[in-house]
Amino acid sequence: MTDHAAADVRIVATGLFTPPHAISNDELVTAFNDYVERFNDENAYQIDAGEIEPLQKSSAAFVEKASGIKSRFVLDKAGILDTARMAPHIPARPNEQLSVLAEIAVNAARDAMRNADLGPDDIDGVICAASNLQRGYPAIAVEIQDALGIDGFGFDMNVACASAAFGIETGLGLIRAGAKRILMVNPEICTAHLNFRDRDSHFIFGDVATAVILERADNAPTGEAWDILGTRLKTKFSNNIRNNFGFLNHCERETGDQADAQNDPFTDKLFIQEGRKVFKEVVPMVGDLISGHLETVGIAAADVKRFWLHQANLSMNEFIARKVLGRDATQEEAPVVLDDYANTSSAGSIIAFHKHRADIAMGEIGVICGFGAGYSAGSVIVRKVA
Repeated sequence: MTDHAAADVRIVATGLFTPPHAISNDELVTAFNDYVERFNDENAYQIDAGEIEPLQKSSAAFVEKASGIKSRFVLDKAGILDTARMAPHIPARPNEQLSVLAEIAVNAARDAMRNADLGPDDIDGVICAASNLQRGYPAIAVEIQDALGIDGFGFDMNVACASAAFGIETGLGLIRAGAKRILMVNPEICTAHLNFRDRDSHFIFGDVATAVILERADNAPTGEAWDILGTRLKTKFSNNIRNNFGFLNHCERETGDQADAQNDPFTDKLFIQEGRKVFKEVVPMVGDLISGHLETVGIAAADVKRFWLHQANLSMNEFIARKVLGRDATQEEAPVVLDDYANTSSAGSIIAFHKHRADIAMGEIGVICGFGAGYSAGSVIVRKVA
C-alpha cells in the first residue's frame, strides 16, 4: 500500500487498440445453444440414464442481466462461433515474427505516443502489465520495446485485473528512481483463456490493448497532463477467480487409455470463478480501498468528478460507486464501457479513462481503479493539470 502526497509524476497520454471483430450477445448465445443441443443429442443415452446432467441453454437477456455486457471485441470471431471449436483460432507465429500479444500492445503504444507527440527516444522503459501473458520469456515488454525502437529496458508483470494500477505505481517508482518517461501497456487476449462451453462464464471477456505514458511532473507539458496525487495497492489471496493454465500443464498429460478418454484435457485449466463469492468479497474490499485512499489524500468522495472503474460487471461497479459516494452514481460519474467491450481485465479501467475524460476541467479529480483475481486491487487518484 502506497500513498504519495507530492504530485511529482503525471500521466500524459493513453492509447487504445480495439480489435476489428465484434460478437453480439445474440451471436454468442446462438453458437452456445447450438453446442448445447448437439451435446444433449450426442449424450441422450447417458442423460436419460441419469449418468450426466443435460446442458442448459442461455439467452441474450440472461447475459445482459447477469453482467451488463451487450457485445465484445475479439481477435478471432470465426473460431469462437464455430460450435466444433468454440475457441479463438490464433495460429502460432515463427519466432522471427512479432508475437500477437506484442503486436496489439505496439498498436496501443503507438496511439499513446502519437497522442503525446512522443517518439521512441523520449521513453526510457516499457512495462507490460496484463493478466494473460503469451509466454514466460523472452519478456513481452522487451519484444514491444524492440518493435518500438526504444533504447532502454522492459519487463512483464501480472496482478490479474489490477495489473494496470500496479503498473502505474511501478512506473511511478521507476520515474522517481531516475527514468524520464515510462510506457505501460495492457494487452489482453482474454478470449484465449475462456471456456466458451461454460454457460456461466462464456460471455464475460473480450480482447483489447491499452497504453499509458507516465513522465516526471517537472517536464514542460506538451499537451494533456494528469498529476498522480496518490496510489494505493492491496492483495488478498483467493481461489474464487482462477486460471490454472501454465507451462507445467503438459507434465500432467496422461497416456494410453486415460489420454484417449479426454477430448479436451485442459478445459479445467481455463478461467473459472465463484461469481457470488467474488461479488460478496471484492465489492466491500474495493469500496473500502477507494474510500480510505481518498481520506488519506484529503479528498472528499463528493469532490471526485469521475470514477474510472474496472469493467468487470455492471452490478459490481454500481455497488462500489454507491459504497464510496453513499448514493447511486450517475453514468457520467462512473462511465461504463463493458457493454461494448465486455470484461477486458487489466485494460478495462484504462479504456474508461481513455474514452471518458475529455470533459474534465482543469483541477478536477478522478480515480482510476482496477480489481480482480488474487484478490488484487489498485487505486490511482489523478488531477487534470493541463
